Amino acid sequence: MKEIGLYLHFPFCVKKCAYCDFLSFPTTEDVKKIYAASLIREIRAYAEAAADCTVTSVFLGGGTPSIMPPSQLRSVFHALLDSFRIAPDAEISMEMNPGTVNEGNLSFIFDYVNRVSLGVQSFRDEELLLLGRIHSAEQAVRSIELLRKSGVKNLNLDLMSGIPAQTAKSWEETLRRALEFEPEHISAYSLIVEEGTEFRKRQKAGKLSLPDEETEREMYRISGEILEGAGLLQYEFSNYAREGFRCRHNVRYWKRGDYLGLGLGAASLFDGKRWHNTRNLEHYFAHSADPGQIVCELEQLDKRAEIEEFLFLGLRMRDGVSEAEFRQAFGLELRDIYGEVIDRQTGEGLLAAEEERIFLTPRGIDISNVVLAEYLLS
Repeated sequence: MKEIGLYLHFPFCVKKCAYCDFLSFPTTEDVKKIYAASLIREIRAYAEAAADCTVTSVFLGGGTPSIMPPSQLRSVFHALLDSFRIAPDAEISMEMNPGTVNEGNLSFIFDYVNRVSLGVQSFRDEELLLLGRIHSAEQAVRSIELLRKSGVKNLNLDLMSGIPAQTAKSWEETLRRALEFEPEHISAYSLIVEEGTEFRKRQKAGKLSLPDEETEREMYRISGEILEGAGLLQYEFSNYAREGFRCRHNVRYWKRGDYLGLGLGAASLFDGKRWHNTRNLEHYFAHSADPGQIVCELEQLDKRAEIEEFLFLGLRMRDGVSEAEFRQAFGLELRDIYGEVIDRQTGEGLLAAEEERIFLTPRGIDISNVVLAEYLLS
């Protein structure tokens, strides 16, 4: 029986952050109610297509799922349980933001969720203010304490480096403060200024001051040194976990496992096809019961695209890619296709090979965009 993951997108937030390019926006309680009903219709519409699948991970992302009324989240989850075969040990993750943790959603988490990802970003108020976050450092601490008291035993803290006003020292302070709460997982992302964001507008106007490249490298080095020293081992460029606490849902993405994305704009990879849902809210409301009406940019992946993705995504992980898994997936030898690139990058200290597995070295990770570009097939 095929194993799949489910991603449920909740596009609503209290306030759009200055750096955010995700599909998210503030809304009304009435729109949330209509959205939950539309999402339930889409969930039920996929029941037949996924009848032979077992769901091993569910991820509620956004936006901010925790601003949805708990009664609506419960209704959505009941529809999931009715429509999909969810494994008893499935990883059920939910994104939350400090300032949105309350008695109602803590009750929902206790009943259905076994992993929480909390968007802390920084433990310094001046940095949070510049990011446009709605919470303070004190509220972040309080939210972590509430989650722990409610019984959450698998907690990820999202932290962000390379942000305005940040120094290597303040980044180190944020990391050490996070470790005081003994999280099972930390995602330590570096800011990327994306088109369409408030940060991008400021950058074009010359009004965005960011740490220089050398400081960002130092922050990345500090992340590995401090987090691995505390027992959280790096398993992907930006992700660190204690033994047994890697995010199974995200590993599915990086290993190109099948997943269905449900909700506005959500992306899917299923049966060799990739697509995303409409980003038009009114169209989604009108047609969510018929997935064929909301699918956009449906692509049947050919072998070339699958091979490129195998390398692009797999090499993000510290374990790298397995030659045996490549052979099993494509009936080809990895080195017959990429032998010259692998040998050259190994000689340059960008890549390492061990027991039929290749992976990026720290130097390779540092210039990963350049390294990975060489795995595009011309």
